[in-house]
Amino acid sequence: MIPRYQKVLFVILLIAALGMGFKLWQLRDRAHKRLLAGQTIAPTAAPVVSPAEQATLVVANDLENSLVPQVHSLPLPADPGARARAVLGKLLDLYAAPESTHQIAGGAASVDQVFLLPVQGAKDSGDQLAVVNLTGTFAASHPAGLETESLTVLSICATLRATLPTVKEVRFLVDGVERPTLAGHADLTRTYLTNEAAPVEGTRP
Repeated sequence: MIPRYQKVLFVILLIAALGMGFKLWQLRDRAHKRLLAGQTIAPTAAPVVSPAEQATLVVANDLENSLVPQVHSLPLPADPGARARAVLGKLLDLYAAPESTHQIAGGAASVDQVFLLPVQGAKDSGDQLAVVNLTGTFAASHPAGLETESLTVLSICATLRATLPTVKEVRFLVDGVERPTLAGHADLTRTYLTNEAAPVEGTRP
């Protein structure tokens, strides 16, 4: 024979289970109605896609130790800093490709950020200094050698000049700090003038 206290406990548990089931059904019904009414679905903004534009990239060629202009069509943001990062990302993607004439691993992710600042002493002229912040991984994996490193630095400077003519000077950082050299040779403590990196196909920088 089942004790009385167990019967009472069973009835209490049964009532609690029925109550919880009814509450869950109510919550489910409300959620279903809100879903049908579109109340729980936030409008999804369409991703902003920059229009494709013609951009001149100045590509290094190790075989001829030269800088060669190439025109590419790629989406370019309106913001100058983002625009600079986009073209340099494309340039480094070319270097990471298997058929590259200037093999460097890393691709677009190697450019962490590009900051544009007024050139000191020339604020009214509109001339700008580009601070290119590269990743430590890119610097660590870059092939060592004066010519190879110089081609990388000069191709970046020349590409910035071709895309943003107001950029007259370029400084380099690696992981946000100044680094003596790129991979042991090319000086990263100096300020580069973009007009010194003007590309001429077949000529040596």
